[in-house]
Amino acid sequence: MTPTPSLIANARAAFHDALLAGTLIIDGKGVPSNADKDSVLSVAVAKGIASSLKAQTTHARGAGQTSGTSFESACADFLRATFLNLQHLRPGRWEVYQLGGGKGGAAVSQYSQYEHLSHIAAKAAADLQLAASLGNDYTIKPDVVITRLPESDGVISPASLALPVLSDGVATRAVLRESANPLPMLHASISCKWTMRSDRAQNARSEALNFIRNRKGRLPHIVAVTAEPMPSRIGSLALGTGDMDCVYHFALYELEASLKAFAATGKKSAVDAMRDLTVLIDGGRLKDISDLPLDLAV
Repeated sequence: MTPTPSLIANARAAFHDALLAGTLIIDGKGVPSNADKDSVLSVAVAKGIASSLKAQTTHARGAGQTSGTSFESACADFLRATFLNLQHLRPGRWEVYQLGGGKGGAAVSQYSQYEHLSHIAAKAAADLQLAASLGNDYTIKPDVVITRLPESDGVISPASLALPVLSDGVATRAVLRESANPLPMLHASISCKWTMRSDRAQNARSEALNFIRNRKGRLPHIVAVTAEPMPSRIGSLALGTGDMDCVYHFALYELEASLKAFAATGKKSAVDAMRDLTVLIDGGRLKDISDLPLDLAV
């Protein structure tokens, strides 16, 4: 069923169109680019999703790093088209950045809650024993972030109010106040995982725990977006509590329909996978990409 046109529905369709331009493809052997070619179930479910989204068949398959980077870009564009247009729900000066979590990615020390990490990194660089003791737990390089800029006193306490919000000698260290904090605040970190192979789930969990441990101030939203078709692999990141707010699937409705159709054949692996998916969805651990903008407005 095609959704009625709306801000989020239109942005979801544009998000998929961007991925269909070269990231989500089907190779000459009939294997979608987000599938594990060695898994019959993964290929079948991914083909169902690709068919629903009208993916094209091509003989060239993009490199993993290229797929990951373009997936990050598509996620960032989706959030710009949706979250940045929710000012009536979450007013503020918001910005969405694709930082890239790879080797050259930008660190979070540029944001108010994590500014102190740059000082730790500088000390560790000058002291090898300290570096050995700390490891790299203070190095956090997310894929996509949403930030909020601090506000001027004129915005916080406009002259139109009967009683001003601010006066001399109060709220002198509030991070929302530009005069007290010139740095942007990290509102959300979005980990973008095109697929969930080997240690990728653990990398995302470690990054989430570093966000939690190392912050000074409010914890940002910590979420992941994935195109992985296998519920068991999604569950390696989504199940449990405390690490992440939630995991979001790039096409959850299409994933559910594809898996349901395959499970109807009675194949045990598909039936088990459908059960796993139901646990993730009913448990509130997995949602569709279209749910993300509103969840970030909380």
